[in-house]
Amino acid sequence: MLLSLLKILFFFAVVLVIALGAVQLSETGQMLRIEYAGTEYALTPVKAVVALLILMVLAWLVFKALGLFLAFIRFIAGDETAIDRYFARSRERKGYAALGEGMLAVASGEGKLAQDKAAKAEKYLNMPHITNLLSAQAAEVAGDRARAGAVYRTLLEDDRTRFVGIRGLMRQKIDEGDTATALLLAQKAYALKPKHRELQDTLLDLEMREHDWKGARQLLKDKRRQGDLPKDVHLRRDAVLALQEASEVLAHGNSISAREAAISANKASPDLIPAAVLAARSYIAQKDYRNASRVLEKTWSVRPHPDVAATYAEIVPDESSSARLTRFERLIGKNPDHEESRLLRAELLLTAEDFPGARRALGDLAEKHPTVRTLSIMAAIERGEGADDSVVRGYLTRALTASRGPQWVCDKCHNVMAAWSPTCDSCGGFDTLTWREPETRSAAASATPGAEMLPLLVGAPKQQAPAAQPEMADPAPASDVTPPPAAQPKPATPKTRLREVAHVAPGMVPRESDYVTIEPVSTITTPEASPAPVKVEVKPMAIEEPEPVKPASERPAPAKPAAERPFDKAETPEPVLVRPDVLPPEDADWTEGKTRP
Repeated sequence: MLLSLLKILFFFAVVLVIALGAVQLSETGQMLRIEYAGTEYALTPVKAVVALLILMVLAWLVFKALGLFLAFIRFIAGDETAIDRYFARSRERKGYAALGEGMLAVASGEGKLAQDKAAKAEKYLNMPHITNLLSAQAAEVAGDRARAGAVYRTLLEDDRTRFVGIRGLMRQKIDEGDTATALLLAQKAYALKPKHRELQDTLLDLEMREHDWKGARQLLKDKRRQGDLPKDVHLRRDAVLALQEASEVLAHGNSISAREAAISANKASPDLIPAAVLAARSYIAQKDYRNASRVLEKTWSVRPHPDVAATYAEIVPDESSSARLTRFERLIGKNPDHEESRLLRAELLLTAEDFPGARRALGDLAEKHPTVRTLSIMAAIERGEGADDSVVRGYLTRALTASRGPQWVCDKCHNVMAAWSPTCDSCGGFDTLTWREPETRSAAASATPGAEMLPLLVGAPKQQAPAAQPEMADPAPASDVTPPPAAQPKPATPKTRLREVAHVAPGMVPRESDYVTIEPVSTITTPEASPAPVKVEVKPMAIEEPEPVKPASERPAPAKPAAERPFDKAETPEPVLVRPDVLPPEDADWTEGKTRP
């Protein structure tokens, strides 16, 4: 509100000054005399002011007429005109419309449409740094890699698009599998834009593929300097790269450089188990057993591992069991409550044949956390204490289906690897392997194979007295069936016929090839007035020398009826086994009077 008041006051002040000036001019008696070409003109002050204004308007009109004349001269000379500018704006609108539609086509994956729109935008727009980029992306979507590569090379000529061209060629080489050329292109692109995060990750991955560990370590230092990587993460990853570099240097025979790199990696990350093992072995090679023990004990205090214990044993390889147990007490004491320490102590006591001590050292691990290793130790303890074979085999059988315990597992894709590596074989993740127990068991450790092998591995416990053999009923439904009266055999005309018997173990289902043909022993039976159901008791039958199995076409014809004999009432009729999986022969006596369905 104060500003508005000030504006009003300023306006009235200006009007007042102009009014006072006009009054002053009107009251002035002096004249303005202008002499031109011998003529004198006398003007009052008011007329002089009006003449000045008219002169200013005439000057403006003169300048406008002069500008119109110059525009006409440019039109005659062929210079740009309003008509040309109109058509230029129309082409520009069409070009930008085609550019936008082409970008949408690239995003939606329509390669052919994107190429058409890119060509149209290139026709209407004089902006090659934009239209060429759209053409390259459209060619990639359409699958024309040669066209895309040619356009990317064109982009290298312009400073504004050089990085885009190098990056596009790098991606093409990565897709083709040419990692060596892709690495060179990535290094050139990194020189142009060293803070590009995606390019940094790509360059790090390519350097690890090409085993350029020094370049990868330098890249990590740059990321740490730029603030993109925390200090602890940088130290860990640098230790991993230093360890891999030491492994390769050692493979080429340069033990001095390998030793220095391994020691450097161990100092940067003491919990890196492979680095501690390699550094300790380097000290052992120098006969520096004190530093080797110190490195391994420090790692055991942070993260116990079987490889650390194995390397600790390499320090004095030819010591006795009792001496080794005494020396390992210092290592175990660094982390005595850890499961790995308890397992190590139990194994050392087993070697010293102290089976009760091994049981005490193992404790309840076999029940709380049963693994292949804990169950195997328990089996060895039971064997050493003279337990029954069935107990030992029981622990070994449980070990077949138990977990294998901690392994190198990828935290990113949960892939299980046999040995440590800086990258995962499955997903390619860098420094993602952790020594832990997998969440899911592998198919090799499923319960099915163990269940199938259980009867073979676990012996039956010893019994005080042999139990009576239970009766085994014939699985055929016709074993306990009373034949109908019409199907009863005639007592006066018994028939002797061949019989097929299954030559298999008791309780097993016979196959067609397991049946052999034998002739039963003739028996004299006496028919009863009211036949009762006959319960057939099947017992294991041992056949001394069964005849070879013959096809049905080569089997002998049924024997002729035997001569009639008087029946003995003291004897019982012999049961006839009937196979439920085949039809009875035509001459079966119990089928007389019936037709086969």
